[in-house]
Amino acid sequence: MKLKGKTVFITGASRGIGKAIGLRAARDGANVVIAAKTTEPHPKLPGTIYTAAKEMEEAGGQALAVVLDVRFEDQIAEAMRQTVERFGGLDILVNNASAISLTGTLETPAKRFDLLHQISTRGTFLCSQAAIPHLRRAGNPHVLNIAPPLNWETRWFAPHVAYTMAKYGMSLCVLAMAEEFAGDGIAFNALWPRTTVATAAVRNLLGGEDMVGRSRTPESMADAAYAIVTRPSRETTGNFFLAEDVLRAEGVTDLRAYQVNPDIPEKDLAPDFFV
Repeated sequence: MKLKGKTVFITGASRGIGKAIGLRAARDGANVVIAAKTTEPHPKLPGTIYTAAKEMEEAGGQALAVVLDVRFEDQIAEAMRQTVERFGGLDILVNNASAISLTGTLETPAKRFDLLHQISTRGTFLCSQAAIPHLRRAGNPHVLNIAPPLNWETRWFAPHVAYTMAKYGMSLCVLAMAEEFAGDGIAFNALWPRTTVATAAVRNLLGGEDMVGRSRTPESMADAAYAIVTRPSRETTGNFFLAEDVLRAEGVTDLRAYQVNPDIPEKDLAPDFFV
């Protein structure tokens, strides 16, 4: 119960990886802030901030559902205000909200380019900026960005440069802020999967049910995130973690429990981007 009584603020936590991280924290008795846009059910996407909050409470935690579009600075400030008012402080920020568009240069209109960067890079920067004054007062403060390791191979840029730039913006926040706030003892780390994770993006945008079947579950990311944010913040910062490596370091020798289809050999799982 390492996170009992700790307050965890997660962007994009109404479904997928963000929700799984919240549920893992809730099982410890954490206070989980579900900060996302989804207030009404979507015809193709399950869950809202309110249904996620109910699940967090059923798992053993306290929950606060906050309507947040990370593109808007005033909404971020209000979400942080509500968090501190409800729970008295903030211990962990998980920058999970992101946008994806696997389009080339000529196929990416300005509006789509702006959306990618406003949600992923700018949203991560502004949420971190708003959280840092509160994290400075926490006992073991962590910021965890769901972002890839920085890999400068051109194959990760040429097919979808706008998306790569936006995700790497999240990664660069880790690189910079880990150093900038080292003296405050705030950990800044990134977490990314080696294989695809069974989320709506994989199902709807990347490869359908076939790729979902060759993916790992969101719980793989959740358990890895839990392992990172429960480590001493002054000793665990500036890292670009891969979920599978974290889990193995925690003593998990068989990762098949995290596969959607445990009968598929590991070598046949679908690799994720950037690794």
